[in-house]
Amino acid sequence: MSSLSHSTLRHVSNAKLKTIRRRLAKLYGERAERLLERFYHMLGRYGVGFQTTSPGNRWSERDTVLITYADMVQNEKEHSLATLRKFCAERLKGAISTIHVLPFFPWSSDDGFSVVDFRMVDANYGDWNDVRALGSEFDLMFDLVLNHCSAESDWFKDYLAGVEPAAHYFYEADPDADLSSVVRPRATPLLTPVTTRSGERHVWTTFSADQVDLDWRSPDLLFEFLDVLALYLSMGCRVLRLDAVAFLWKEIGTDCLHLPKTHEVIKLLRDFLDVAAPEAILLTETNVPHQENVGYFGRGNEAHLVYQFSLPPLLLHGLLAGTSRYLSDWASGLEPPPKGCSFLNFTASHDGIGVRPLEGILADAEILDLADQAKKRGGDVSMRMVEGGDEMPYELNITYFDALSEPDDDALSEARFRCSQAVALSMQGIPAVYFHSLTATRNYSEGVEESGRARTINRRKWQADELASLLHDAESLHARVFDWYVRSLRHRSACPAFHPDAPQKIHDFGPKVFAVERTAIDGSQTILCLFNFTNGPVVLDDWRNLEGFFPNRSTRDVLGGSEIELPPEGLELRPYQALWLVAR
Repeated sequence: MSSLSHSTLRHVSNAKLKTIRRRLAKLYGERAERLLERFYHMLGRYGVGFQTTSPGNRWSERDTVLITYADMVQNEKEHSLATLRKFCAERLKGAISTIHVLPFFPWSSDDGFSVVDFRMVDANYGDWNDVRALGSEFDLMFDLVLNHCSAESDWFKDYLAGVEPAAHYFYEADPDADLSSVVRPRATPLLTPVTTRSGERHVWTTFSADQVDLDWRSPDLLFEFLDVLALYLSMGCRVLRLDAVAFLWKEIGTDCLHLPKTHEVIKLLRDFLDVAAPEAILLTETNVPHQENVGYFGRGNEAHLVYQFSLPPLLLHGLLAGTSRYLSDWASGLEPPPKGCSFLNFTASHDGIGVRPLEGILADAEILDLADQAKKRGGDVSMRMVEGGDEMPYELNITYFDALSEPDDDALSEARFRCSQAVALSMQGIPAVYFHSLTATRNYSEGVEESGRARTINRRKWQADELASLLHDAESLHARVFDWYVRSLRHRSACPAFHPDAPQKIHDFGPKVFAVERTAIDGSQTILCLFNFTNGPVVLDDWRNLEGFFPNRSTRDVLGGSEIELPPEGLELRPYQALWLVAR
């Protein structure tokens, strides 16, 4: 401690110093004191420095995240990041506050998640100036892909050649070791043989042979990533997404999932943000059962946000089965997140629809049936190895619109899809919308044939003029859903009852209806959100649940923008109708 200058540490409390030293000691033992000094010397390198400002209100009802690839909208005359900025600025202002640009760095596989260089922008997308320009219009979310990197990266080439410090950046294991307990998200080999300067080694490859797992036992690797994180902050990153972080730390003889030192690394990254960029937000990506997922809040000292991974498959199951029972039971049992934390609610992303979060909620037979439903609608199912050598569904590879579709009934398909999206916009937390949900994109089956990868089905890239033409055609499915979605997001942003911290209450209107009540933090507004989960009309005639919202037999539907008069026989919900009713 004495070697750290007073000027360097003037804005850092002694309590924070002790916390950081304790974390470093848990991870790296007696090297902690030296590493603490190195930790603070890093800060400020990219202009993020020490901050004295309070984070204040991190989020509000105006916050919504768009999930997109850098080249989701393409125009050969300009960088794709510039095309994306123009599209969002022209069409999504007031509806979207934050843009999550999926990995835009040079990459070799997995559509960006096998990073070759963490500090560069892929020239096919643009450069850091394009990123900054996008950040001048919207808040930005970046991915920190910290579990693995590309086998084509300079880091891995240096590892093979025995060049320091990368010679210790990658996790090696003995192929004769008992690795049967390791939880796998893939059915591919866990270890991959490689030839290094010191001979053959077997490196850990959780996701693919091209994505080699990093060894966080190396403090040099930690500081490499802190340096990368500082760069991202200086380039406008406000939300940092920790990709596949549950697999980060490995210990032979364990399942290598959610290990205590993984949580310690996350806490250390949070400490870094608290000091360097207190307004920044940390998001963990852990597609696992709910109780494991919320563990990444820690005691309010790890992630600020976690994905609500159970929501997409539960919504899908409920709307296909015509019952809200499982969703209502699950939502009723949700505990409020710790203070300063919240959920990121979504239905679709660049990946498939993960079904592991259904474990313990639905029976295996129902999960398998959901997989069959996806196949019948043109999708595919990715499998994972489970104990005993069997395989179970890991994710459904299909667009969310097609997952909910009914053959030869476009009107029903659209109504069901809109209902699903309105549910996600109603739940406590911050909504995140995948680009292809905005545009009601159908399965990109030809892309799967070209790439040979199941996930391509949900990763179509639009030509700017083609998409503009579709959205200009008021009769097209794409235009109808896009216009409805943007309008709904703008209506939502004006409702304090939808503040991420505003509490929610689940009502029981029977198994055909999902009902959630949201109340503004200051009590200024209450909204009752009602959703018909069936393909037939449902009449709500239980006045005990409705009288507070209809004291004068009328109310306003914020979602539809219309006044509603309550008939004597009760409120009727059309098939898959969604209502946001404001209490008078």
